[in-house]
Amino acid sequence: MKTSLVIGIVVAFFVAVAVSQSLYVVDQTETAIVLQLGKPVDGPIKPGLHFKLPFVQNVVYFDARLMEYDAKTAEVLTLDKKNLVVDNYARWRITDPLQFYRTLRTLSRATARLDDIIYAELRVALGQYTLLDVVSTKRDVIMGEVTTKSSRLLSPYGIEVVDVRIKRTDLPPENAQAIYGRMQAERERQAKLYRSEGWEEMEKIKSGADKERAVLLAEAERQAEVLRGQGDAEAAAVWAEAVSKSPDFFGFTRSLEAYHKAFAKNSRLFLTPDSPFLKYLR
Repeated sequence: MKTSLVIGIVVAFFVAVAVSQSLYVVDQTETAIVLQLGKPVDGPIKPGLHFKLPFVQNVVYFDARLMEYDAKTAEVLTLDKKNLVVDNYARWRITDPLQFYRTLRTLSRATARLDDIIYAELRVALGQYTLLDVVSTKRDVIMGEVTTKSSRLLSPYGIEVVDVRIKRTDLPPENAQAIYGRMQAERERQAKLYRSEGWEEMEKIKSGADKERAVLLAEAERQAEVLRGQGDAEAAAVWAEAVSKSPDFFGFTRSLEAYHKAFAKNSRLFLTPDSPFLKYLR
């Protein structure tokens, strides 16, 4: 009895060990491959409960989620010969675990390969654009180019690069002051250009306003002369009509006006007694 019990316990123990060595679970966030005597024989393994040969096969797990690679800051040279200190990062994932295991095996080696390829592609891409393009206008285009080329070069390693981004761009300390000075000079040049264009536009507006003012004044003067001539003509017509009704009275008033002017202070007149000028005085 005791011998049978011991044998049963030993058999149960080995069965339990064999079962535990035969079953394995792949998590939802993981992917896996099966190795037999160190060589990959199956993969990628989907999440769930799976079986393998005990003691002969073992399982290597890989993270199936997006992983982030944060590169060290490095200097690059732009198209306009400006040095930039670039701090970038990338998001990547393992798409082919078998190929990844055959070529790189570990995450540390994968990170080193990512660093080499992404940095090289980043230098090439930034070297085709100016400092202004990199800092503001075309950064998305540059990052798209780097992402596409890096992912194509890393595809033979079972890796897909999803996104490459620049976190920060700085100027080297020894070049910062000189570049800031050139940027300030460029802004001042643009400011002067804008001011000169503003002054030119102002002069155009002033000359146009002066011309319009001169035209308006000339037109007003012309209308005034026309109205003045019409008034004088109307006054002359009224005066002529009045004179035609009483010529003697007209002669009398005109003689009075002549007397008023002629007999001014300290005036001397030399006239004959029968002069027509003295008609109304006589």
